[in-house]
Amino acid sequence: MRDFAAGVGLLFKGQRWVAGRGRWWGFGMIPALIALVGYVVALTALAVWSGDLARWGTPFADGWGSPWQGLLRGVFVAALMGGGLLLAMVSFTAVTLLIGQPFYESLAAKVDEAEGGAPVAPGQSFWRELVVAAGDSLQVLVRVAGIGLLLFLCGFVPVIGQTVVPVVGMGVSGFFLTVELTAVALQRRGVPQRERIRLLRGRLGLALGFGVPMALLALVPVLTVVVMPGAVAGATLLVRELLPAEPEAEAEVEAEAEAEAAAGPASENATYFRK
Repeated sequence: MRDFAAGVGLLFKGQRWVAGRGRWWGFGMIPALIALVGYVVALTALAVWSGDLARWGTPFADGWGSPWQGLLRGVFVAALMGGGLLLAMVSFTAVTLLIGQPFYESLAAKVDEAEGGAPVAPGQSFWRELVVAAGDSLQVLVRVAGIGLLLFLCGFVPVIGQTVVPVVGMGVSGFFLTVELTAVALQRRGVPQRERIRLLRGRLGLALGFGVPMALLALVPVLTVVVMPGAVAGATLLVRELLPAEPEAEAEVEAEAEAEAAAGPASENATYFRK
């Protein structure tokens, strides 16, 4: 529970961080707003045609009498909308981060700089970073889709499908939201996706404490847009909790760099005369 509470605290600390820097907050909402419009259209279409999809998916129930046909198809529609919402909550973050990749990369760097012990930025081009981020997000979505399908099928189990499955689904959403949000800061540290997931599993309470409130906030679309910049800032703080900075080592590196810069001409002359 202590880790869970710490995760919740990091999420709110990230919100306070951007609240004190209004420019970062304002610009950070633009990619989330663009993504939100697309998702609202997609989920509205799913809701409109969910009845048709239920009839198409349960042709064997065409001859069933009342109330069994309506009950089965009602459960089908509920499970379909639940699965769509689960996928939307996780993929929304991935899509938003891709749309706002340059901004969120700069935001994560600014948080690291403000907190001290910032890692050296990777020497990759913007397009290379975008391709890597898209590939990582796709892998996460495949995982979520597989789990979502399993939860979708479990949704047909009486009682369990209406009680346990939503809770498990929220936990899955929270964990993978944390995976997505921490990807920016962990990618800056050169940590591959498999290692990122392993790190977060090792601190599962911390990951759920950060991600589950985000998943709950995602149920209110407007709130998702508002909290996204702070979520990226908070995720960077979470990464610093997982991989603490080493100020002494970094101070040594900086001191060596300054010494080399100061002695650059003399060092070059000495090398020249030795030759």
